[in-house]
Amino acid sequence: MSKPAKSQWDFGELFSPEETRKVLTVSELTGKVRVLLEKSIGSIWVSGEITNLRAQSSGHMYFSLKDAGAQLSCVLFSREKVSQREFLADGKKVLLQGEVTVYEARGQYQLIVRAVELQGVGALQIAFEKLKQRLAAEGLFAPERKRPLPRFPQRIGLVTSPTGAAIRDVLHVIQRRNPALEIILAPARVQGDGAAEEIAEAIQTLNEFNSSPVTHHPSLDLILITRGGGSLEDLWAFNEEPVARAIFESTLPVVSAVGHEIDFTIADFVADFRAATPSAAAEIITEGVFASREFVAEAPALLQRAARRGLESATDNFTQLGARLSRLHPRRRLDESLQQLDDLQSGLLRGLKSTVRSRSLILENLAGRFSRAKPSQALKSRREALRQLERRLNVLGPEQVLARGYSITTDATTGKVLRDAAKVKPGQKLKTRLAKGEVRSRAEAAD
Repeated sequence: MSKPAKSQWDFGELFSPEETRKVLTVSELTGKVRVLLEKSIGSIWVSGEITNLRAQSSGHMYFSLKDAGAQLSCVLFSREKVSQREFLADGKKVLLQGEVTVYEARGQYQLIVRAVELQGVGALQIAFEKLKQRLAAEGLFAPERKRPLPRFPQRIGLVTSPTGAAIRDVLHVIQRRNPALEIILAPARVQGDGAAEEIAEAIQTLNEFNSSPVTHHPSLDLILITRGGGSLEDLWAFNEEPVARAIFESTLPVVSAVGHEIDFTIADFVADFRAATPSAAAEIITEGVFASREFVAEAPALLQRAARRGLESATDNFTQLGARLSRLHPRRRLDESLQQLDDLQSGLLRGLKSTVRSRSLILENLAGRFSRAKPSQALKSRREALRQLERRLNVLGPEQVLARGYSITTDATTGKVLRDAAKVKPGQKLKTRLAKGEVRSRAEAAD
Protein backbone atom coordinates (compact mmCIF):
# COMPACT_ATOMS: atom_id res chain seq x y z
CA MET A 1 0.00 0.00 0.00
CA SER A 2 1.25 3.53 -0.80
CA LYS A 3 1.52 6.08 1.98
CA PRO A 4 -1.08 8.92 2.09
CA ALA A 5 -0.28 12.29 0.45
CA LYS A 6 0.56 15.34 2.63
CA SER A 7 -0.33 17.98 0.06
CA GLN A 8 -1.93 18.24 -3.28
CA TRP A 9 1.47 18.09 -4.89
CA ASP A 10 2.72 15.24 -2.78
CA PHE A 11 1.58 12.15 -4.62
CA GLY A 12 3.28 9.73 -2.26
CA GLU A 13 5.06 6.55 -3.45
CA LEU A 14 3.51 5.48 -6.69
CA PHE A 15 5.20 2.01 -6.60
CA SER A 16 6.11 -0.17 -3.68
CA PRO A 17 9.82 -1.04 -3.15
CA GLU A 18 9.04 -4.61 -4.22
CA GLU A 19 7.93 -3.33 -7.62
CA THR A 20 11.09 -1.21 -8.27
CA ARG A 21 13.58 -3.03 -10.78
CA LYS A 22 17.41 -2.82 -10.89
CA VAL A 23 18.44 -2.88 -14.58
CA LEU A 24 22.10 -3.72 -15.45
CA THR A 25 23.88 -3.22 -18.75
CA VAL A 26 25.57 -6.18 -20.39
CA SER A 27 28.98 -4.78 -19.43
CA GLU A 28 27.93 -4.35 -15.82
CA LEU A 29 26.60 -7.87 -15.61
CA THR A 30 29.67 -9.33 -17.29
CA GLY A 31 31.92 -7.36 -14.92
CA LYS A 32 30.04 -8.72 -11.91
CA VAL A 33 30.37 -12.28 -13.24
CA ARG A 34 34.12 -11.78 -13.80
CA VAL A 35 34.65 -10.45 -10.29
CA LEU A 36 32.57 -13.30 -8.87
CA LEU A 37 34.55 -15.96 -10.74
CA GLU A 38 37.92 -14.49 -9.93
CA LYS A 39 37.08 -14.18 -6.22
CA SER A 40 35.31 -17.48 -5.75
CA ILE A 41 37.53 -19.71 -7.95
CA GLY A 42 40.74 -17.80 -8.66
CA SER A 43 43.85 -19.89 -9.39
CA ILE A 44 43.13 -23.57 -10.02
CA TRP A 45 44.48 -26.75 -11.64
CA VAL A 46 42.33 -28.41 -14.33
CA SER A 47 42.87 -31.48 -16.54
CA GLY A 48 41.58 -32.30 -19.98
CA GLU A 49 42.41 -32.78 -23.66
CA ILE A 50 43.57 -29.95 -25.92
CA THR A 51 41.47 -29.18 -28.99
CA ASN A 52 41.24 -26.38 -31.57
CA LEU A 53 44.75 -25.15 -30.80
CA ARG A 54 45.55 -21.90 -32.60
CA ALA A 55 48.91 -20.11 -32.38
CA GLN A 56 48.90 -16.46 -33.37
CA SER A 57 51.80 -14.58 -34.93
CA SER A 58 51.95 -12.56 -31.69
CA GLY A 59 53.01 -15.72 -29.84
CA HIS A 60 49.75 -16.09 -27.94
CA MET A 61 48.13 -19.54 -28.03
CA TYR A 62 44.36 -20.09 -27.91
CA PHE A 63 42.75 -23.50 -27.42
CA SER A 64 39.99 -25.37 -25.67
CA LEU A 65 40.33 -27.94 -22.91
CA LYS A 66 37.67 -30.62 -23.07
CA ASP A 67 36.52 -33.80 -21.43
CA ALA A 68 33.57 -36.07 -22.10
CA GLY A 69 30.99 -33.54 -20.84
CA ALA A 70 32.23 -29.98 -21.34
CA GLN A 71 34.95 -27.71 -22.65
CA LEU A 72 36.82 -24.66 -21.37
CA SER A 73 38.37 -21.83 -23.40
CA CYS A 74 42.04 -21.25 -22.57
CA VAL A 75 44.67 -18.66 -23.48
CA LEU A 76 48.45 -18.87 -23.01
CA PHE A 77 50.07 -15.48 -23.50
CA SER A 78 53.51 -15.23 -25.04
CA ARG A 79 54.90 -13.46 -21.96
CA GLU A 80 54.28 -16.54 -19.79
CA LYS A 81 57.47 -18.58 -19.31
CA VAL A 82 55.93 -22.03 -19.66
CA SER A 83 58.54 -24.76 -20.20
CA GLN A 84 56.23 -27.25 -21.92
CA ARG A 85 54.77 -24.78 -24.40
CA GLU A 86 56.33 -26.56 -27.40
CA PHE A 87 54.58 -29.84 -26.51
CA LEU A 88 51.07 -28.41 -26.72
CA ALA A 89 49.09 -29.94 -29.59
CA ASP A 90 45.58 -31.11 -30.39
CA GLY A 91 44.82 -34.37 -28.65
CA LYS A 92 47.39 -33.89 -25.87
CA LYS A 93 46.11 -34.59 -22.35
CA VAL A 94 47.46 -31.97 -19.99
CA LEU A 95 47.26 -30.47 -16.50
CA LEU A 96 46.87 -26.69 -16.63
CA GLN A 97 47.28 -24.20 -13.82
CA GLY A 98 45.82 -20.71 -14.15
CA GLU A 99 43.19 -18.18 -13.18
CA VAL A 100 39.54 -18.38 -14.20
CA THR A 101 38.25 -15.09 -15.58
CA VAL A 102 35.81 -13.66 -18.11
CA TYR A 103 36.76 -12.25 -21.50
CA GLU A 104 34.23 -9.46 -21.37
CA ALA A 105 34.30 -8.60 -25.10
CA ARG A 106 32.73 -11.99 -25.85
CA GLY A 107 31.11 -12.66 -22.53
CA GLN A 108 32.83 -16.03 -22.19
CA TYR A 109 34.71 -17.37 -19.24
CA GLN A 110 38.23 -18.69 -19.83
CA LEU A 111 41.37 -19.94 -18.14
CA ILE A 112 44.52 -17.82 -18.33
CA VAL A 113 47.23 -20.51 -18.34
CA ARG A 114 50.28 -20.08 -16.07
CA ALA A 115 51.74 -23.61 -16.06
CA VAL A 116 51.50 -26.78 -18.16
CA GLU A 117 52.19 -30.41 -17.30
CA LEU A 118 51.76 -33.27 -19.74
CA GLN A 119 49.29 -35.59 -18.10
CA GLY A 120 50.35 -39.23 -17.74
CA VAL A 121 53.86 -38.61 -19.15
CA GLY A 122 55.67 -37.23 -16.17
CA ALA A 123 58.93 -35.43 -15.66
CA LEU A 124 61.08 -38.16 -17.25
CA GLN A 125 59.19 -38.05 -20.53
CA ILE A 126 59.39 -34.27 -20.60
CA ALA A 127 63.12 -34.44 -19.97
CA PHE A 128 63.43 -37.08 -22.71
CA GLU A 129 61.65 -34.87 -25.26
CA LYS A 130 63.70 -31.82 -24.32
CA LEU A 131 67.03 -33.62 -24.62
CA LYS A 132 65.95 -35.28 -27.86
CA GLN A 133 65.05 -31.96 -29.45
CA ARG A 134 68.26 -30.30 -28.29
CA LEU A 135 70.54 -33.09 -29.51
CA ALA A 136 68.66 -33.29 -32.81
CA ALA A 137 69.21 -29.56 -33.30
CA GLU A 138 72.95 -30.12 -32.72
CA GLY A 139 73.03 -32.79 -35.45
CA LEU A 140 73.69 -35.86 -33.29
CA PHE A 141 70.88 -37.77 -35.06
CA ALA A 142 71.78 -36.67 -38.60
CA PRO A 143 71.44 -39.58 -41.09
CA GLU A 144 74.51 -38.48 -43.06
CA ARG A 145 76.81 -39.17 -40.09
CA LYS A 146 75.61 -42.77 -39.71
CA ARG A 147 78.39 -45.25 -40.52
CA PRO A 148 77.77 -48.64 -42.18
CA LEU A 149 78.43 -51.78 -40.19
CA PRO A 150 81.23 -54.10 -41.38
CA ARG A 151 79.82 -57.12 -43.17
CA PHE A 152 82.27 -59.63 -41.65
CA PRO A 153 83.25 -58.38 -38.17
CA GLN A 154 85.90 -60.46 -36.46
CA ARG A 155 86.02 -58.68 -33.12
CA ILE A 156 83.46 -56.52 -31.31
CA GLY A 157 83.28 -54.54 -28.09
CA LEU A 158 80.30 -55.25 -25.81
CA VAL A 159 78.97 -52.73 -23.26
CA THR A 160 76.42 -54.27 -20.87
CA SER A 161 75.94 -55.75 -17.47
CA PRO A 162 77.89 -59.04 -17.10
CA THR A 163 75.01 -60.49 -15.04
CA GLY A 164 72.02 -59.38 -17.10
CA ALA A 165 69.83 -61.35 -19.49
CA ALA A 166 71.00 -59.32 -22.48
CA ILE A 167 74.55 -60.71 -22.45
CA ARG A 168 73.21 -64.27 -22.33
CA ASP A 169 70.98 -63.63 -25.34
CA VAL A 170 73.82 -62.04 -27.32
CA LEU A 171 76.30 -64.84 -26.54
CA HIS A 172 73.74 -67.52 -27.39
CA VAL A 173 73.02 -66.06 -30.85
CA ILE A 174 76.70 -65.46 -31.62
CA GLN A 175 77.64 -68.99 -30.54
CA ARG A 176 74.96 -70.41 -32.84
CA ARG A 177 75.64 -68.22 -35.87
CA ASN A 178 79.33 -67.26 -35.71
CA PRO A 179 81.25 -68.90 -32.87
CA ALA A 180 84.55 -67.50 -34.22
CA LEU A 181 83.53 -63.91 -33.41
CA GLU A 182 85.67 -62.49 -30.58
CA ILE A 183 84.03 -60.33 -27.92
CA ILE A 184 85.76 -57.74 -25.70
CA LEU A 185 83.48 -57.03 -22.74
CA ALA A 186 83.47 -53.60 -21.11
CA PRO A 187 81.18 -54.20 -18.10
CA ALA A 188 78.92 -51.43 -16.88
CA ARG A 189 75.80 -51.02 -14.82
CA VAL A 190 72.78 -50.45 -17.04
CA GLN A 191 70.35 -49.19 -14.39
CA GLY A 192 70.36 -46.88 -11.40
CA ASP A 193 72.37 -43.89 -10.26
CA GLY A 194 75.73 -43.58 -11.98
CA ALA A 195 74.86 -46.11 -14.70
CA ALA A 196 74.98 -43.49 -17.47
CA GLU A 197 78.51 -42.45 -16.50
CA GLU A 198 79.68 -46.10 -16.43
CA ILE A 199 78.18 -46.76 -19.89
CA ALA A 200 79.85 -43.64 -21.32
CA GLU A 201 83.17 -44.59 -19.72
CA ALA A 202 82.94 -48.15 -21.13
CA ILE A 203 82.42 -46.76 -24.66
CA GLN A 204 85.42 -44.46 -24.26
CA THR A 205 87.55 -47.34 -22.88
CA LEU A 206 86.80 -49.52 -25.91
CA ASN A 207 87.73 -46.68 -28.27
CA GLU A 208 91.01 -46.12 -26.40
CA PHE A 209 91.68 -49.85 -26.43
CA ASN A 210 91.16 -49.91 -30.19
CA SER A 211 93.44 -46.95 -30.93
CA SER A 212 96.18 -47.54 -28.36
CA PRO A 213 99.64 -47.66 -30.05
CA VAL A 214 101.30 -49.29 -27.02
CA THR A 215 99.60 -52.64 -26.74
CA HIS A 216 99.62 -54.99 -29.69
CA HIS A 217 96.11 -56.32 -29.95
CA PRO A 218 93.66 -56.97 -32.79
CA SER A 219 91.46 -54.01 -33.63
CA LEU A 220 87.73 -53.84 -32.94
CA ASP A 221 85.15 -53.65 -35.76
CA LEU A 222 82.22 -52.16 -33.81
CA ILE A 223 80.70 -51.61 -30.36
CA LEU A 224 77.41 -53.09 -29.16
CA ILE A 225 75.66 -51.46 -26.17
CA THR A 226 72.69 -53.40 -24.90
CA ARG A 227 70.35 -54.34 -22.05
CA GLY A 228 67.01 -56.07 -21.69
CA GLY A 229 63.57 -54.52 -21.45
CA GLY A 230 62.14 -52.49 -18.61
CA SER A 231 60.20 -49.40 -17.68
CA LEU A 232 61.13 -45.88 -18.68
CA GLU A 233 62.88 -45.48 -15.32
CA ASP A 234 64.81 -48.75 -15.83
CA LEU A 235 66.07 -47.64 -19.25
CA TRP A 236 66.76 -44.06 -18.24
CA ALA A 237 70.55 -44.41 -18.19
CA PHE A 238 70.47 -44.71 -22.00
CA ASN A 239 68.49 -41.45 -22.20
CA GLU A 240 71.14 -39.33 -20.49
CA GLU A 241 73.43 -36.90 -22.26
CA PRO A 242 76.81 -38.46 -21.29
CA VAL A 243 75.85 -41.69 -23.08
CA ALA A 244 74.65 -39.79 -26.16
CA ARG A 245 77.90 -37.78 -26.30
CA ALA A 246 80.06 -40.89 -25.88
CA ILE A 247 78.27 -42.67 -28.75
CA PHE A 248 78.53 -39.57 -30.96
CA GLU A 249 82.28 -39.22 -30.30
CA SER A 250 83.04 -42.92 -30.81
CA THR A 251 85.44 -43.65 -33.68
CA LEU A 252 83.94 -47.13 -33.98
CA PRO A 253 80.44 -47.79 -35.35
CA VAL A 254 77.94 -48.28 -32.52
CA VAL A 255 74.93 -50.60 -32.43
CA SER A 256 72.27 -49.81 -29.82
CA ALA A 257 69.97 -52.61 -28.64
CA VAL A 258 68.18 -51.38 -25.55
CA GLY A 259 64.92 -52.83 -24.28
CA HIS A 260 62.22 -54.35 -26.41
CA GLU A 261 61.01 -53.48 -29.92
CA ILE A 262 58.62 -50.80 -28.64
CA ASP A 263 61.30 -49.06 -26.54
CA PHE A 264 63.23 -46.12 -27.98
CA THR A 265 66.06 -44.33 -26.19
CA ILE A 266 68.32 -41.39 -26.95
CA ALA A 267 71.10 -43.93 -27.49
CA ASP A 268 69.06 -45.49 -30.31
CA PHE A 269 68.81 -42.14 -32.12
CA VAL A 270 72.54 -41.35 -31.83
CA ALA A 271 73.86 -44.84 -32.65
CA ASP A 272 74.84 -45.83 -36.18
CA PHE A 273 72.34 -48.70 -36.08
CA ARG A 274 69.40 -49.51 -33.81
CA ALA A 275 68.32 -53.10 -33.15
CA ALA A 276 64.96 -53.97 -31.64
CA THR A 277 66.35 -56.43 -29.06
CA PRO A 278 69.75 -57.80 -27.93
CA SER A 279 69.13 -61.02 -29.89
CA ALA A 280 68.23 -59.03 -33.02
CA ALA A 281 71.47 -57.05 -32.63
CA ALA A 282 73.52 -60.26 -32.48
CA GLU A 283 71.77 -61.58 -35.59
CA ILE A 284 72.46 -58.34 -37.49
CA ILE A 285 76.16 -58.36 -36.51
CA THR A 286 76.59 -62.01 -37.59
CA GLU A 287 74.40 -61.80 -40.70
CA GLY A 288 77.31 -61.56 -43.15
CA VAL A 289 79.13 -64.62 -41.85
CA PHE A 290 75.90 -66.59 -41.38
CA ALA A 291 74.78 -65.85 -44.92
CA SER A 292 78.25 -66.75 -46.18
CA ARG A 293 78.03 -70.12 -44.44
CA GLU A 294 74.87 -70.87 -46.34
CA PHE A 295 76.57 -69.68 -49.50
CA VAL A 296 79.58 -71.93 -48.90
CA ALA A 297 77.28 -74.88 -48.19
CA GLU A 298 75.54 -74.29 -51.48
CA ALA A 299 78.79 -73.55 -53.35
CA PRO A 300 79.28 -77.02 -54.97
CA ALA A 301 75.83 -76.98 -56.50
CA LEU A 302 76.32 -73.35 -57.51
CA LEU A 303 79.68 -74.20 -59.09
CA GLN A 304 78.16 -77.12 -60.99
CA ARG A 305 75.36 -74.93 -62.30
CA ALA A 306 77.83 -72.20 -63.17
CA ALA A 307 80.11 -74.69 -64.95
CA ARG A 308 77.15 -76.14 -66.83
CA ARG A 309 76.01 -72.69 -67.87
CA GLY A 310 79.58 -71.81 -68.86
CA LEU A 311 79.91 -74.97 -70.98
CA GLU A 312 76.55 -74.34 -72.63
CA SER A 313 77.54 -70.77 -73.31
CA ALA A 314 80.91 -71.85 -74.74
CA THR A 315 79.17 -74.43 -76.96
CA ASP A 316 76.76 -71.81 -78.22
CA ASN A 317 79.63 -69.43 -78.88
CA PHE A 318 81.56 -72.14 -80.75
CA THR A 319 78.52 -72.94 -82.88
CA GLN A 320 77.98 -69.27 -83.63
CA LEU A 321 81.68 -68.84 -84.51
CA GLY A 322 81.49 -71.84 -86.86
CA ALA A 323 78.46 -70.38 -88.57
CA ARG A 324 80.19 -67.01 -88.87
CA LEU A 325 83.34 -68.67 -90.28
CA SER A 326 81.22 -70.54 -92.80
CA ARG A 327 79.55 -67.30 -93.84
CA LEU A 328 82.90 -65.49 -94.10
CA HIS A 329 84.80 -68.27 -96.01
CA PRO A 330 86.22 -67.04 -99.43
CA ARG A 331 84.53 -69.92 -101.29
CA ARG A 332 81.18 -68.76 -99.81
CA ARG A 333 81.86 -65.24 -100.99
CA LEU A 334 82.91 -66.51 -104.46
CA ASP A 335 79.77 -68.63 -104.76
CA GLU A 336 77.64 -65.67 -103.78
CA SER A 337 79.44 -63.49 -106.35
CA LEU A 338 78.90 -66.08 -109.11
CA GLN A 339 75.27 -66.38 -108.17
CA GLN A 340 74.92 -62.62 -108.30
CA LEU A 341 76.62 -62.65 -111.74
CA ASP A 342 74.12 -65.24 -112.98
CA ASP A 343 71.27 -63.14 -111.64
CA LEU A 344 72.65 -60.09 -113.41
CA GLN A 345 73.09 -61.99 -116.69
CA SER A 346 69.57 -63.36 -116.52
CA GLY A 347 68.24 -59.92 -115.78
CA LEU A 348 70.21 -58.46 -118.72
CA LEU A 349 68.85 -61.08 -121.12
CA ARG A 350 65.32 -60.47 -119.89
CA GLY A 351 65.87 -56.78 -120.42
CA LEU A 352 67.20 -57.27 -123.96
CA LYS A 353 64.34 -59.55 -124.93
CA SER A 354 61.84 -57.13 -123.54
CA THR A 355 63.49 -54.29 -125.41
CA VAL A 356 63.53 -56.27 -128.70
CA ARG A 357 59.85 -57.13 -128.34
CA SER A 358 59.00 -53.56 -127.61
CA ARG A 359 61.00 -52.29 -130.59
CA SER A 360 59.48 -54.91 -132.93
CA LEU A 361 55.98 -53.92 -131.91
CA ILE A 362 56.81 -50.28 -132.53
CA LEU A 363 58.19 -51.14 -136.04
CA GLU A 364 55.08 -53.15 -136.88
CA ASN A 365 52.88 -50.26 -135.86
CA LEU A 366 54.95 -47.85 -137.93
CA ALA A 367 54.90 -50.18 -140.95
CA GLY A 368 51.13 -50.48 -140.76
CA ARG A 369 50.77 -46.76 -140.52
CA PHE A 370 53.20 -46.30 -143.44
CA SER A 371 51.44 -48.86 -145.61
CA ARG A 372 48.14 -47.18 -144.92
CA ALA A 373 49.66 -43.86 -145.91
CA LYS A 374 51.10 -45.04 -149.45
CA PRO A 375 49.60 -43.12 -152.60
CA SER A 376 48.99 -46.29 -154.64
CA GLN A 377 47.04 -47.85 -151.89
CA ALA A 378 45.06 -44.66 -151.43
CA LEU A 379 44.39 -44.45 -155.15
CA LYS A 380 43.27 -48.06 -155.17
CA SER A 381 40.89 -47.37 -152.33
CA ARG A 382 39.49 -44.31 -154.07
CA ARG A 383 38.96 -46.29 -157.29
CA GLU A 384 37.18 -49.01 -155.48
CA ALA A 385 34.93 -46.43 -153.86
CA LEU A 386 34.27 -44.84 -157.26
CA ARG A 387 33.32 -48.21 -158.73
CA GLN A 388 30.90 -48.81 -155.91
CA LEU A 389 29.32 -45.40 -156.49
CA GLU A 390 29.16 -46.11 -160.24
CA ARG A 391 27.42 -49.42 -159.61
CA ARG A 392 24.91 -47.70 -157.37
CA LEU A 393 24.39 -44.96 -159.95
CA ASN A 394 23.87 -47.48 -162.74
CA VAL A 395 21.29 -49.28 -160.62
CA LEU A 396 19.36 -46.05 -160.25
CA GLY A 397 20.01 -44.68 -163.81
CA PRO A 398 17.29 -44.27 -166.54
CA GLU A 399 18.79 -47.00 -168.72
CA GLN A 400 18.05 -49.57 -166.05
CA VAL A 401 14.48 -48.20 -165.74
CA LEU A 402 13.99 -48.40 -169.52
CA ALA A 403 15.38 -51.92 -169.53
CA ARG A 404 12.60 -52.95 -167.19
CA GLY A 405 9.94 -51.87 -169.84
CA TYR A 406 9.41 -48.26 -168.96
CA SER A 407 9.74 -45.34 -171.40
CA ILE A 408 10.50 -41.63 -171.12
CA THR A 409 8.45 -39.06 -173.13
CA THR A 410 9.82 -35.62 -173.72
CA ASP A 411 8.84 -32.54 -175.73
CA ALA A 412 10.50 -33.13 -179.08
CA THR A 413 11.38 -29.46 -179.43
CA THR A 414 12.58 -28.63 -175.88
CA GLY A 415 13.51 -32.09 -174.65
CA LYS A 416 11.59 -31.48 -171.42
CA VAL A 417 10.33 -34.63 -169.78
CA LEU A 418 6.58 -34.83 -169.71
CA ARG A 419 5.09 -36.01 -166.45
CA ASP A 420 1.47 -34.74 -166.58
CA ALA A 421 -0.78 -35.60 -169.60
CA ALA A 422 -2.98 -32.59 -168.87
CA LYS A 423 -0.12 -30.36 -169.78
CA VAL A 424 0.31 -31.87 -173.27
CA LYS A 425 -1.21 -29.80 -176.05
CA PRO A 426 -2.90 -31.28 -179.08
CA GLY A 427 -0.52 -31.42 -182.05
CA GLN A 428 2.52 -31.09 -179.79
CA LYS A 429 5.48 -33.07 -181.11
CA LEU A 430 6.65 -35.78 -178.75
CA LYS A 431 9.71 -38.00 -178.49
CA THR A 432 9.50 -41.27 -176.58
CA ARG A 433 12.70 -43.03 -175.56
CA LEU A 434 12.62 -46.79 -175.20
CA ALA A 435 15.17 -49.28 -173.99
CA LYS A 436 16.24 -49.54 -177.60
CA GLY A 437 15.67 -46.59 -179.85
CA GLU A 438 13.23 -43.64 -179.90
CA VAL A 439 9.67 -43.08 -181.24
CA ARG A 440 8.47 -39.67 -182.46
CA SER A 441 4.79 -38.85 -182.38
CA ARG A 442 2.27 -35.98 -182.29
CA ALA A 443 -0.30 -35.56 -179.57
CA GLU A 444 -3.93 -35.53 -180.58
CA ALA A 445 -5.85 -34.78 -177.41
CA ALA A 446 -5.47 -35.51 -173.69
CA ASP A 447 -7.95 -37.91 -172.04
